[in-house]
Formats: sequence, C-alpha cells, structure tokens
Amino acid sequence: MQSKFTKELITSIIQILEMYDRYTSGHSESVANIASNIAQKMSLSKNEIKDTYWAGMVHDIGKLLVPLHILNKDETLTDSEYELIKKHPYWGYKALSKSDSLKHIAKYVLHHHERWDGKGYPYALKGDEIPLISQILAVADAWDAMTSKRAYRDPLSTDEALEEIKNNIDKQFSPKITKVFLRSIVKKDNITEDILKMG
Repeated sequence: MQSKFTKELITSIIQILEMYDRYTSGHSESVANIASNIAQKMSLSKNEIKDTYWAGMVHDIGKLLVPLHILNKDETLTDSEYELIKKHPYWGYKALSKSDSLKHIAKYVLHHHERWDGKGYPYALKGDEIPLISQILAVADAWDAMTSKRAYRDPLSTDEALEEIKNNIDKQFSPKITKVFLRSIVKKDNITEDILKMG
C-alpha cells in the first residue's frame, strides 16, 4: 500500500464507483475518514489505522457488480434485489484478495456488514468473531449512510442519527466502538453529552 501508484489506482476505482452509483458520491472517503478517526481514538497501531482507512475507501467496491437499476432504485427493493446487494462485501473481498498489496484488508471488507448480534451478512458472525476493523467500518458506514441523502429517503439529522446509533448498541454495533464514536461526534459537533443519555 506504500506505492503512490497503488493509492492513485484505488482512488480512481472509487471515483468510477461514485460515477456508477450517484448515491455513493463521497461516501467511501467519508467512511474511511470516520473509521480511521475511530481507530486513532482507540489507540490502534499506525498500520492498523492505515489499514482501517484503506478498507474504508474500498469497502463498497463490490457494488460495481450490482446492476445500476438496483443500486439507484427509488422504491423498496424486492427480496431478490436485496439478496443481490448483500453479495457486494463478498465480491469486494474476492477482488481484493487477489492483490498482493490489498489482500490483507480483504477480510475487513468481507465482514463490514456483520452485526454484533449475529444477524448480519455474509456469514452471521457475532460479537468479537467480527474483525475489529470491520466492527469500526460498520459504525462509520452506518453513520455516513444515515446522514447522507439516499434514493429512498432524505438524510437524518445529527440528533436522529445519534439516537439510531445508540439504539443499536449491542444489536448492530460493538458497544466499545460505538461509545468511542459517540464521544468523538459529541466533541466534534459541540453537542452536549446529555445526548448520550437519551432513550
């Protein structure tokens, strides 16, 4: 990942993804920044922070294999369409695992939609069975998705998104990582810490 060429190539591929799916514009970089910030606040090593950033950048790369009419669909997805979208972490993993310089982050991409309660995909991993960096990506990905406009809804307000994150501690998200994230958001946005006690 040290190669300038590799970094520029990754960035170019992500730009292709963002041209392909109009609702992912800026999403990959935002997830990468949020996730690496969480990793830094958790005092992970420099290499782990760097891996978190690049895993965030490429976490949705498998969506390039999802038909455009499904990605940009305004109506509710059918069960079969949703099952197809759920394959994107595996497709991303398969692509990355074939690269000598990226294969070490492939597993983080594979598991970024796993849930703390074991109800995620693709393998229904539970708790700390999920790689730590994937746990971080799950929170960062959900936050950016909730606070950005999507085909099927307008963005949530900061307060609404915070409440949604809080309501899913121990369900969708790791308690430890969620608490680190919430405190970083409180500090960044000058929100009173009382918001953490809601609900």
